[in-house]
Amino acid sequence: MDRRNFMKLGASMSAAQAFNLYAKENSFDPTKGIMGKPHHKPKAKRVIYLYMAGGPSQFETFDNKPVMTKMHGKELPKSVIGNTRLTGMSGNQSSLPVAASPYKFKKHGVCGMEVSELLPHTAKIVDDIALVKTMYTEAINHGPANTFMQCGHQIAGRPSIGAWLNYGLGTDNPDLPPFVVMKTKGRGGQPLFARLWGNGFLPSEYQGVMFRPENDPVLFLNNPAGIAKQSRRQVLDTIQKMEKIKKQRTFDPQIDSRLAQYEMAYRMQGSVPEAVDISQESEETLKLYGKDVIKPGTFANNCLMARRLAERGVKFIQLYHQGWDAHGGCPGQMKSRCGEVDQASAGLIMDLKKRGLLEDTLVIWGGEFGRTAYSQGKMSATNYGRDHHPACFPMWFAGGGIKGGTVYGETDDFSYNIASKEKMHIHDFHSTILHLLGINHERLTFRFQGRNFRLTDVHGHVVKEILS
Repeated sequence: MDRRNFMKLGASMSAAQAFNLYAKENSFDPTKGIMGKPHHKPKAKRVIYLYMAGGPSQFETFDNKPVMTKMHGKELPKSVIGNTRLTGMSGNQSSLPVAASPYKFKKHGVCGMEVSELLPHTAKIVDDIALVKTMYTEAINHGPANTFMQCGHQIAGRPSIGAWLNYGLGTDNPDLPPFVVMKTKGRGGQPLFARLWGNGFLPSEYQGVMFRPENDPVLFLNNPAGIAKQSRRQVLDTIQKMEKIKKQRTFDPQIDSRLAQYEMAYRMQGSVPEAVDISQESEETLKLYGKDVIKPGTFANNCLMARRLAERGVKFIQLYHQGWDAHGGCPGQMKSRCGEVDQASAGLIMDLKKRGLLEDTLVIWGGEFGRTAYSQGKMSATNYGRDHHPACFPMWFAGGGIKGGTVYGETDDFSYNIASKEKMHIHDFHSTILHLLGINHERLTFRFQGRNFRLTDVHGHVVKEILS
């Protein structure tokens, strides 16, 4: 059975059944992925995605707007707002006053990229990053926006980016999960749901594995007291024999998924403790990430963990840092959030570069949307809030296949609308990630409910201007 016929099987059986039948007849090795090999030569082997959940403000980070300083406190022109959709949180305000950032911007690096004073460490790596100022999305609230950014659709139920990569490309280290997720401990904010790193309609072995900062990085990984490793091996072997008998009686595709996860958990008992042990890291390396690096669960510690997992062959590593939803107290909130992530984000780039890993590791930094140029709620001389703004927001990229020192796209004087033809939609974002990993986004598909689905839905193009 060739792959084209496999895709047609959806008319007679479920997607999971068709997938398992194809795998059986073609000796499919899940560690290699359904593609077998990349569609074209990849420039990146792995991804580290630093996700700033809540929507960082562009005005306090990467988009300097001097005109706003002159208009601070004055009404945002209606010609700028146009027909833009506003949320219910600020859409009924009688006044929408311009809120200029109190933080200064300077040009840095050979490229002269402007960066806020809140990000002094990121300013040191600007020649390694491509800053996209003109990301945009249709989603205006956190739930749909996060889901769109991670799964290519605003409605829950589709596979996440990491799950698609796991399904397509497999793993470079069968002893560790190909897709790992970590969250900053104690950092509250908008809730993050497991669907953001879920498998959707793909078989369950492709979902992300959450690493936690506690003694057991992966829940239920260690053997219970009194159970030896040899006993666990005997139990798994017996389960495997029983499940094979069951498969002969009933064609249940979930059997293979369960067995794959059992085996992965068994292998991780030996590989995970070593991967998360930072005791052998040098003082020089620890200083790159900042003083919090030795505290499990901090963003700095997670960044170091990401580097350790990347060099051990984990293909997609996602770090979630919450608390960027600055509806009020924006100046102070942005100062705190930037202070929590700035040094570690830059340190990660420096560490990867020092080890020769940056050239084939794609690093991404950004959130689900931007913030408004006007103040949400009452505005004082030193304080203001910002509402959600999906029409334009910044993200930066570094590493595998990225042209460092690049600024892509421009916004208007209020960072309210895109003012150039250079822009990147969420589908373009996903297309570009897949391209760098050697995947043609139109060809990586999975048949479900009678149609072929892909991460980019029926849209998307590769933004080649930021590629080296």
